Amino acid sequence: MSPATVVLLLSLLLGIQPITTDVYLPALPGLTESFGAPLSQAQLTLTALLLAFGTSQLVWGPLSDRFGRRPVLLAGLAAYTLASIGCVLAPSMPLLIVWRTLQGAAMGAAVMCARAIVRDLYTPEAGARVMSKGLSGLGVIACLCAPVGGLLADVSGWRSALAVLGVFGAGTLALVALRYQETVPRRNPQALQPRMLASTWAAIVRHPTFIAYSLLSTAAYAGLFTFLASSSFVFIKVLGLTRTQYGLAMFSMSLVYILGTFACRRLIPRFGVQRTVALAAVATLAGGTTMGVLALAGVHTVWAILLPYWLFMLGHGVHQPCGQSGAVGPFPQAAGAASALNGFILTLVAFGVGRWVGTRLDGSVFALANGVWFWSVCIAGIAWTLVQRLGRVAPAA
Repeated sequence: MSPATVVLLLSLLLGIQPITTDVYLPALPGLTESFGAPLSQAQLTLTALLLAFGTSQLVWGPLSDRFGRRPVLLAGLAAYTLASIGCVLAPSMPLLIVWRTLQGAAMGAAVMCARAIVRDLYTPEAGARVMSKGLSGLGVIACLCAPVGGLLADVSGWRSALAVLGVFGAGTLALVALRYQETVPRRNPQALQPRMLASTWAAIVRHPTFIAYSLLSTAAYAGLFTFLASSSFVFIKVLGLTRTQYGLAMFSMSLVYILGTFACRRLIPRFGVQRTVALAAVATLAGGTTMGVLALAGVHTVWAILLPYWLFMLGHGVHQPCGQSGAVGPFPQAAGAASALNGFILTLVAFGVGRWVGTRLDGSVFALANGVWFWSVCIAGIAWTLVQRLGRVAPAA
């Protein structure tokens, strides 16, 4: 596959995650009202999806090491498309939660394989730069998601917003079927044996590089998910934005994130991965702290959330590619298992964040602001301690 094809495939496979959440967010308040469901039940359509997404990767990862990435991708994307159709046709909130859970489990195959493909083809340092390109594509997709979702929710209702997911899944499935060439250098026939699997997982979770970069990517995603799980209610219900205006606010977040991924590619050759992560943490901590302090001071406006979160997203554009590629980097022969464990930890924490947010949304901005502030402190602590204690990573050539 050409480098351009690899980046396109990575962009779509990684982009399936934001499109599954971001298109849906502007429609969430209307969906909740349509079914007459409580807010906590509506949050389950997001948190259950993420729990299934993380847990399923523990199955998809070893399967991809045993049989290759291609069959796992084809099965996962086909299931995702069918689950998307089920979401559109769901007649009740409980059935929508079931279909969203299946959708999350299928989505796990795409994202897990994307991270593993980077390790199949590249060294860890080069992988961080290639991952940042794929995440730039993810950012472009995310830029479109919220405005499109908001517009569709305003014009034709929440079911049309969910229909976009089925179209995206079918298109990605077709591209993988036609263009993707297997990247696993050598299939591992023992990958599914319980004793071998337990030994592999034990070796992965004890590795200091995996620990440091998994914690970094997990804390960064937890900060993002705090925003995703609460922002539609805060911006629309508390601060009075329309769904379309909210979509434009989300567009701006994605645009800043893209700038962060571009900065990542510029900084890594000059400073190396570790120093780049440390520099990005300055922006993360500044953004989270500013948001939290403004909320405590009683400044509850759109700009008091939007401007600080731009700083957070700038850092996020560095922490995610470095964290995800770094966690898988030491395991070229078990990239699927390492990617799966990283994804499982990340989404397990996100599930907990979603449940916490669901109980803290009280008609104010504090759940959003305090959550982002907390995770920004965690990110900075990890970036400035655990990541810096690893053996020095030389700048990529």
